[in-house]
Amino acid sequence: MDPRSAPLAAMAAMCAIWGYSWIVMKIALRHAHPFDFAAQRLVLGAILLFAIIAATGRRLTLSSYRMAVVLGFVQVGAFVILSHYALLTAGPGKTSVLTYTMPFWMIVFAHLMIHERMRGAQWLSVALAFAGLLLIVSPWKLTSLEGSLLAVGSGAVWALAAVMSKRWPTKDAEPLTFTAWQLAFGSIPLVLLSAAHPHAAVAWNGEYGLALAYSTVFATAGGWWLWTYVLSHAPAGVTGLNTLAIPVIAVAASWLQLGERPPPHELAGMALIAVALSLLAWLGLRKPEATPVD
Repeated sequence: MDPRSAPLAAMAAMCAIWGYSWIVMKIALRHAHPFDFAAQRLVLGAILLFAIIAATGRRLTLSSYRMAVVLGFVQVGAFVILSHYALLTAGPGKTSVLTYTMPFWMIVFAHLMIHERMRGAQWLSVALAFAGLLLIVSPWKLTSLEGSLLAVGSGAVWALAAVMSKRWPTKDAEPLTFTAWQLAFGSIPLVLLSAAHPHAAVAWNGEYGLALAYSTVFATAGGWWLWTYVLSHAPAGVTGLNTLAIPVIAVAASWLQLGERPPPHELAGMALIAVALSLLAWLGLRKPEATPVD
């Protein structure tokens, strides 16, 4: 395989896995509290990756654990729990679209942290996305506000972590090993919350078992490994923009499998965000990513 095509193949696989995972998560949360489901998928995902690392003779340790701890807490722990809680009050299609406003947050954080300048047309895309967010979040409807804000927050913390990984790269770390440690550290606060927070026990059944298996093997272990690999081999802006396919898959799958039909104002908001993301993607193809200034 052409080395240049490997990140694209990884991105395509990741988009397919994570796109459908929103449907799987919604199903899993019918039977388990977000703390339990999040803790289980992260712990099992970490164990699976460590087993693969040991079986393939890879190095189990890192030269530095600082970024694994930081990204584990922010990119894994905070992101997972915010997105899971958002799914309790909103459909997977809507939640995924709001979460994947992540590229716009990446523009803001990249400007502040690694000094990537925002160009004129990028401001237009941000304005379009903000208008789309208003239509989807519908702040005038208080019943839907909490889940929408949680979903937007999950996108923001994910973007922050992605830019942090560019600002303080760990180039000497093997992606599989680094991902395993991220999942391990990210699971710690969720295990503690699961144990300390009073809530109903998991209703174990075949449907939940299948959802947990998919989330563990594909969405958690496989998906986060692919994301770590792509981040280390592609520019931050391009990486963020190509995630556009994930909410498209989630909205389509939610519509077909769960019957989630967004109302007209939400569809209009999704369309505005899609136009804004397409504009950003077009800008990314026209010009190379800006060189960070230390």
